[in-house]
Amino acid sequence: MRRRYNARRLASRWLRGQEISGWILPSAMLVLLPKCPACMVAYVALATGLGISMSAAAHLRMLVVLLCTVSLGFVATRSLRRTLLIRHARQMVKT
Repeated sequence: MRRRYNARRLASRWLRGQEISGWILPSAMLVLLPKCPACMVAYVALATGLGISMSAAAHLRMLVVLLCTVSLGFVATRSLRRTLLIRHARQMVKT
């Protein structure tokens, strides 16, 4: 019985860590994302060793912003849905 309890606690910590990282990673990317295409070119060159054009950097930046925004929207929707389901379940138990 004790092992089962420890496994549940470990699983809940793991899920909580996943939920927190779902908020932190896209938020950090949006904060650290360079504002100008020239900086984006430099970041890509430092990270990969490849050079890209300014227009490609501008498109890449918009793609990263879009992906981070969609990711944050997904995490927010999932969290809101979970909260509403828990609230509904508690109301069903009370009645």
